[in-house]
Amino acid sequence: MAEKVAIVGCGLVGRGWAVAFARGGWDVAMWDPVEGAAEKSLELARTIADDLHQAGLLQGQQPAEVLARIRTAPDLATALDGAAWMQESAPEKLDVKQELWRELDRLAPATAVLGSSTSALVPSSFTEGLPGKERCLVSHPLNPPHLIPCVELVPAPWTSPETMRRAVEVMAAIGQKPVVMGREIDGFVVNRLQGALMEEGFRLVADGFAGPEDVDAAVKHGLALRWSFMGPFETIDLNAPGGIADYIARFQHMYREMHVDQQRRVDWEAPEVLQKVLADRRARLPLDKLAERSRWRDRRLMALLRQKQASSQEIGD
Repeated sequence: MAEKVAIVGCGLVGRGWAVAFARGGWDVAMWDPVEGAAEKSLELARTIADDLHQAGLLQGQQPAEVLARIRTAPDLATALDGAAWMQESAPEKLDVKQELWRELDRLAPATAVLGSSTSALVPSSFTEGLPGKERCLVSHPLNPPHLIPCVELVPAPWTSPETMRRAVEVMAAIGQKPVVMGREIDGFVVNRLQGALMEEGFRLVADGFAGPEDVDAAVKHGLALRWSFMGPFETIDLNAPGGIADYIARFQHMYREMHVDQQRRVDWEAPEVLQKVLADRRARLPLDKLAERSRWRDRRLMALLRQKQASSQEIGD
């Protein structure tokens, strides 16, 4: 018998999680407090499943097989009934999450793991004081979770080792790639890395060293090619004849000197900065084309996933 997951919050992230779990063989119950939101997400999941099938990313299944595992629930208690995992994707508002998580802990089976998709709140901020706080964690995906497999598993100080072990097991079983954190910190891993890159990008634009499109080009045609199959530590390990220690000996001084300049923060909303970025982006992509370009992004991600899967089989990870 398939295990059940309750998807609480059915926006972009929630519906992506629903497809990811259903593709992994789980029964999915979707619930959202906004009337009609779960039903709308279920309809959109059909499009997602069709796109994944055309891209060869449904693990050999037909869309109907995957979609048959997803249903909507009339209330929160029904969604949680019998669930082995709960994935919450509610708005990033602390008071909303605190109130919701009191209900989640009260209604979910005692054996269920409770995960949050939050990208901005550490788990201790909304699980402290809950009777079942040891089974709670952040399980933060990148958007969209059905296409980007990385998921950050972040414990609160009281999250049990068994909960973390189970979280790794569940995420790996449905095809996600867990990043396991030892303890919580604002931004987790991904947003802290992304934030460092964005801070430098805004500095380069604000000071006139490069335009937004040039910064994007440096990443997508340069850094991202390597980063799509290996991380920064492996990158520098392979970029010097003697490995990572050799790289540090050769280049640490360069990064140390750059770091001094990188301590100065540029205000992203300063008119002279924001207008540069907005003018560049809107010239290249009008606002009314954002949804179309997002669909393009998803198709490119699907193509990249296919290529990565094929390369792993042919060359190895």
